[in-house]
Amino acid sequence: MIQNPILKVLSTFQNSNARNLLMGGQACVLYGGAEFSRDVDFVVAIDSENIAVLQMVLGSLAAEPIFVPPLDPQALEKGHACHFRCRNQEVEGVRIDLMNRMRGCPDFEELWRERSIVAIPEVGEIGLLSLPHLVRAKKTQRNKDWPMVRRLLEADILNHSSDPTDRQIRFWLLECRTPELLMDLAKRFSKTVRSLSEKRRALVFATEGAIEELRKELQREEELEKEADRMYWDPLKQE
Repeated sequence: MIQNPILKVLSTFQNSNARNLLMGGQACVLYGGAEFSRDVDFVVAIDSENIAVLQMVLGSLAAEPIFVPPLDPQALEKGHACHFRCRNQEVEGVRIDLMNRMRGCPDFEELWRERSIVAIPEVGEIGLLSLPHLVRAKKTQRNKDWPMVRRLLEADILNHSSDPTDRQIRFWLLECRTPELLMDLAKRFSKTVRSLSEKRRALVFATEGAIEELRKELQREEELEKEADRMYWDPLKQE
């Protein structure tokens, strides 16, 4: 469930016509992977016109920077996040995080082209990261993000299992992190598995029904992503 102060933030951004896409916990709520999140995260365009609109939006919410940098397009382009805390009475305490680049994700224009559109009561239609891009962005060094990746895939499979597209099938086989579910998918979509096994070793174990080896491989995948994320962020933290 999205709480009322969050809806106010979303509607303010929506009404501004700023180019932004919802990501993070609120996007996970809309995709069925979470029940609640206190923050609002957006990936945003950083052209001068959009930055000016974002500044007006943040001003209307009385959103103050809580960490460096402030709203800085150069910092956003490098991959930093800009963090704000709302002081407007209607949204007091809500945190807003803005980003432009995420590890492993394409640039904003491609994210924008492939965005999902969701209608929210009291807000209207909003854009959010496509599910594959959201999953990619959630593969961080933080332990708390990995159960969310698993739940996002489980929810998508549950919601579209009866008539999936080829693209969805490939996405599930390459990203599913629930061992038993991945084994079921490998059995159900065996032809597709054969074309993807070289890309994901876990599919070999899933096809063989070797669940212990599969669990170990899924853990190895997670550790590799965490290390890659640390290597991505270490230079940024030094700036």
